[in-house]
Amino acid sequence: MAHPTQLGFQDAASPVMEELLHFHDHALMIVLLISILVLYIIVAMVSSKLTNKYILDSQEIEIVWTILPAVILVLIALPSLRILYLMDEINDPHLTIKAMGHQWYWSYEYTDYENLGFDSYMVPTQDLTPGQFRLLETDHRMVVPMESPIRVLVSAEDVLHSWAVPSLGVKMDAVPGRLNQTAFIASRPGVFYGQCSEICGANHSFMPIVVEAVPLEHFENWSSLMLEDA
Repeated sequence: MAHPTQLGFQDAASPVMEELLHFHDHALMIVLLISILVLYIIVAMVSSKLTNKYILDSQEIEIVWTILPAVILVLIALPSLRILYLMDEINDPHLTIKAMGHQWYWSYEYTDYENLGFDSYMVPTQDLTPGQFRLLETDHRMVVPMESPIRVLVSAEDVLHSWAVPSLGVKMDAVPGRLNQTAFIASRPGVFYGQCSEICGANHSFMPIVVEAVPLEHFENWSSLMLEDA
């Protein structure tokens, strides 16, 4: 999860988020090189009293500064399109979970099981135990098996919400009357935090999302206990 004074993204916990981090670094390096070049040209023009007649009127230079930006845009667009298609790809999910947004909590339904679902509320500050995070901890976590494709069906019951977990590279709008879907693969075990990312009312900042990725054996034990309690 994020920590104080952090400037970059959170550590990636899914293949898609790793791709997004690589693309971010790729695009940022291009921006850096362009900025350095432009700064150098500005400093050279301001600090020098000499004038190059070939810069004032040169067909070759005009061709270069027309073609070069187009090439740079292509170098940015192609990786971007590749990641967009990767994010939209859902191949044979091992588990499907329906996430419903409410004012102001989330409810989860494991549709592959007959009666496995629960509501997930934020834990109040006065009820937090040592090691839990204020405004981020929930009374029930969304538990998923690691290294397995997970499909999440996202919708809302009242107003617009958004189901977002930065470490997994997932963000999907929850729209009343509409069923959106997204997918992720948790590449390592851990607890990943997110929050509703669409302003949804007075308590918008008090409906966190907690995804816990565990080995498949532990997930089966957890689901069995939840079904027994139900």
